[in-house]
Amino acid sequence: MTSTESVAEFAARARVWLADNMPRIDPESPPPVVRDDERCWHRARELQKRLYEGGFAGICFPADYGGLGLDYQYQRAFDAESLNYEMPLILNTPTFTICCATLLDTGTEAQKRQHIAAALRGDEVLVQLLSEPSGGSDLAGVITRAERRGDRWVITGAKTWSTAAFAADYGLCLARTTWDVPKHEGLTMFLVPIAHPGITLRRITQLTGSTEFCEEFLDEVDVGDEAVVGQVNQGWSVASRQLYHERRAVGMGSEFASGAGSEGGQSKPVDFVDLAAKTGQGDSERVKEMAGRVLVHRAVAEQLVDHVYRNVRDGVLPPAGGTLIRLFHAETMTCEMDTALAIAGAAGVVGDLGDGLEAGLRYISRQAVCIGGGTTEMARNVIGERVLNFPREYAADRGAPFNQVRHGRAR
Repeated sequence: MTSTESVAEFAARARVWLADNMPRIDPESPPPVVRDDERCWHRARELQKRLYEGGFAGICFPADYGGLGLDYQYQRAFDAESLNYEMPLILNTPTFTICCATLLDTGTEAQKRQHIAAALRGDEVLVQLLSEPSGGSDLAGVITRAERRGDRWVITGAKTWSTAAFAADYGLCLARTTWDVPKHEGLTMFLVPIAHPGITLRRITQLTGSTEFCEEFLDEVDVGDEAVVGQVNQGWSVASRQLYHERRAVGMGSEFASGAGSEGGQSKPVDFVDLAAKTGQGDSERVKEMAGRVLVHRAVAEQLVDHVYRNVRDGVLPPAGGTLIRLFHAETMTCEMDTALAIAGAAGVVGDLGDGLEAGLRYISRQAVCIGGGTTEMARNVIGERVLNFPREYAADRGAPFNQVRHGRAR
C-alpha cells in the first residue's frame, strides 16, 4: 500500500483482494475450527501465507518485521471486510496477539526480524510456556530452572496448560536463573524450540474431550544467548508485558489479531432468538429479559475494547487498564453460557436439540474464560492495585530470597 492510502481506499482494495483470493463462508454459520486437530493448524498456516503474499498480513506490525505498520483503524476496516471469508483465526491467540506482540516490545532486533516475520508468513506458530503444575496462579513462583553451562543455558522443569503447544514451533518459556533473590528478580524469559529433543509434550484431555491444552517436560533443554528475551534476571518485566497482551487478547481487544469473527463450533455466539424458538419459549417475557441482559453485555464489551485501547494508547490509563477488557469479557461469556443453559434446560444435557446440547457443552467449559489470561480474581487485584491505586494485598514472601520461601515440594 502507499503511505497516503486512506482507510476507505485500503478497505476497498482489501474487498477486491479477498473476493479473488480467500474462500467465502457464511459468517452466521462459519465452518467449525477444531483447535485440537492438527489439520486445522496446517490450514491456518496456508491461509496466513495467502494473506502475507497478498500484502494483508500483520497490518499493525511494523514493516521492518514483515507487517504493514498501519494504525488500528486499518485493521478494523480489514476485519469488517473479511467477515465473509475463511481466515486463520486460530493463529491470533497466542501467536500474534500475545507472543509476537511481546517480542515486538521486548525482543532483540534479530528475534523480531526472525520470528515475527516468520509467523506473519505462516512459517511459525508461537506458544506460551508459563504455568507450572505446582504454581497455581503464582506465575512469579516458577521453579523451572535455567542453569549456565559454558556458553549455553540448560533448562529443566515442567510447564502446563499451554494452548496448542502441539502445533507450535517455539515457546516463550519463563525460567528461574537466580535463587537467592526475591522471586520476581531471578527470572529470565527464553524462546525455546518445541521440537527440541529435551522436550516431551503431552496433551491434556479436558472434560469436554478436547485436547487443545498441553503439558511439557523439559529435560536439559539447551539454548544459546540468542534465546534470551529481554535481559537475564529481568524476565518478570517480559512476563508482565506478556500478561498485558494476553489479557487484551482474551478480551478480544488486541490490534495484532489477524481477522475477526467466529471460529465456528462452540466459539460461535449463541443465537438466543433461535434457541428460544426451538425450545418453545419465543414468547416468554422472562426468556426475553434473560437474553436481553446478555446482548447488553455484548454491546458494552464491544465498546469497552475501543475505549480502553484509546485510553491506554493515549496514556489516560496505565497498561494494566487492558485487564478491564479481559475481566468484562469473562463476565460477558459467563453470563452468555449460564443464560443459554437456563433457556435450553434439559435439552442442554440430553435430547436431539443441537443448539441446546451445544449450550450444555459450553457450560461444562465455562470456567476456562475465568482462568485464561489470569483468573478473574487476579484481574480484579490488578485493576484495584494498578489502575485504581488501592493498597497491595499482604504477601508473606514479598522481598524474601526465593530459596528461603517454603514450597509444597522440594526444589
